[in-house]
Amino acid sequence: MKISKPNILFILADDLGWGDVSSHGSQIRTPNIDLLMSEGVEFKQHYVQPMCTPTRASLLSGRYPSRFGKHATIPSNRPVFPDGYQTLASVLRDSGYETGLFGKWHLGSTPGSGPNNFGFDYSYGSLAGGVDPFNHMYKKGEFSVTWNRNGEYIKEFGHVTDLIFNEAINWIENRNSPWFCYVPFTAVHVPVKPNSFWANQYNSQRFDEDNLKDNSFKKYAAYASHMDYAIGELIKTLEQKGERENTIIVFSSDNGAIDISPIHQTDQYPGWQEELPRLGSNLPFRGLKSQLYEGGIRTPTVINWKDSLGSGKVEEPVHISDWMPTFSNLLDLKIKDDPKWDGHDIWDLILGNSVPNYSREIYWNFKAEEGLCIRDGDWKLISSKNENQIKRKLELFNICEDPFETDDISEKQIDKVNQLESKINKEFVTSNFFNNLCISLVFLISVLKSLKIIKFFNLFFSVINEEMLSFFSLLFNFLFL
Repeated sequence: MKISKPNILFILADDLGWGDVSSHGSQIRTPNIDLLMSEGVEFKQHYVQPMCTPTRASLLSGRYPSRFGKHATIPSNRPVFPDGYQTLASVLRDSGYETGLFGKWHLGSTPGSGPNNFGFDYSYGSLAGGVDPFNHMYKKGEFSVTWNRNGEYIKEFGHVTDLIFNEAINWIENRNSPWFCYVPFTAVHVPVKPNSFWANQYNSQRFDEDNLKDNSFKKYAAYASHMDYAIGELIKTLEQKGERENTIIVFSSDNGAIDISPIHQTDQYPGWQEELPRLGSNLPFRGLKSQLYEGGIRTPTVINWKDSLGSGKVEEPVHISDWMPTFSNLLDLKIKDDPKWDGHDIWDLILGNSVPNYSREIYWNFKAEEGLCIRDGDWKLISSKNENQIKRKLELFNICEDPFETDDISEKQIDKVNQLESKINKEFVTSNFFNNLCISLVFLISVLKSLKIIKFFNLFFSVINEEMLSFFSLLFNFLFL
């Protein structure tokens, strides 16, 4: 199915859990997200990566983040994509779309590796990760100053959520051709600091007997509701401009929620910070952000296209990497090079069409293989690195029968464990071998340098370093995996 060019509004929350929207039973008021859910197509098993950078890499590339190197499997300030890499934004731009990003990038924390270098005509927000909502600064250190417009650092006043949605609205109002607007909010990532108006919306309610936890959750709820309001303002702008029916809206979250934020985590950010002993929820699922249990990687997600898509649900497992191949095929976008997608075109699932024998494997490689995972049909195997042990911890679940992962049946299903572990090893063994080879070469070079073996080798090794080997490892992944 090829169609004319609708606009695309892709909204990504930061650390919003499955149980943090009111349509999923939360006490947090999210009427605009709920309306998108009720009138659109909700995904019941939409998978992401366990943390921010990896999810964003998958969304914009259609590939698993490990394809871009170990640093792409964790929150990263290093550049994730090679120079000139073909992203969802760049293929849309090359097909006649205007492209803008408003919010958190976190795929390279310097202007030289920012969104304007990877397909976005216009960008605004944080080059790095989450920021303090009022001073707009990232964690203390080299990348703390991060707030920018088109790669130029700027100083502004106001709450981060207001700044993001107002900048996006202004950009949308001035478009005269098809556009792709990517809005990765920094809410509800810590530090959690709502403005006074939104904080007052929850002051009369009581959520927890513990005063500190009650106050903490009120702030979290206010922060989430403020983002929901911003989403409503974006939708209102489309209606006022007469583009609601010509705009595909997708809402998702980059990973599951965290439940608390101790002061040693929050005070990494400049300015006054505090401990937050109660935050988000991924209930009824097990797990949190940075974990491979369902609560860490299954997030609330919906696609809404007024008058073109009815309401419905997609029950099958899908992945954040599916959006680039889906949009590319739907809109007949110009793809210059073989993208080597890991994602699938899921448009037939969205339409509710029968997809005979739908089956797929979804893989995770988190924190440079500390956590590996496969979802294969109803089966899910998590392989975790054990401290000071060679043998990895293996956990097997049947997600259809046990969606909340209460019963690890790895010892009862040895053959299934072996089968899935073999698939994981096959998926990652080639890149692992090459990366390990590069590490070994780095070690060998350091040894030979220390021995000062003949001048020729000293000259040769003076120009061959770890960064170059990392580059060749990344190139290998890009070309062959």
